[in-house]
Amino acid sequence: MSTEALTSRLPDPLELFPEMPAIAAGLSKLVDNGAVPKETIGLVHLRAGQIVGSTYHTVRQAALLRAAGETAERLDSLPSWRDSPYFTAAERAALALVEAVLAPDPAGERVSDALFAEAAAHFDDKALWTLTVAIGQFMFFVPVAAIAKPIPGRPVGQNYSK
Repeated sequence: MSTEALTSRLPDPLELFPEMPAIAAGLSKLVDNGAVPKETIGLVHLRAGQIVGSTYHTVRQAALLRAAGETAERLDSLPSWRDSPYFTAAERAALALVEAVLAPDPAGERVSDALFAEAAAHFDDKALWTLTVAIGQFMFFVPVAAIAKPIPGRPVGQNYSK
């Protein structure tokens, strides 16, 4: 299906908020500090898009991962990462964190002590903060996609029709 007939609900926010790129760049600078592999951050962002049900984010993150050389097996099995053989223990810990934050267990706390301990076994404090900021970075853009409905598959700057 072509995205040519799709329209966004709102215009490009950059027209109204020229400061937004600086905010996005600041978040990216924090996340791209080398403490967590870029592939892991990308997988966390893609899984977050799947969890929140955002076609825009899922298409965007999958395209970025494919362009970075991510394999089809890993991308295809991400929704079932718990039993997929394609992810490392550290990636599994990062994916468990994003799921706990975005799809919490109603009977328990979002990030249990056991889950935190598992993540801490794979990531030092800087990396854990990096994952925390990476999840927050993604969440900054969730309402943008849900409310404004940028057009999936189009590059940033060309993904709004109004």
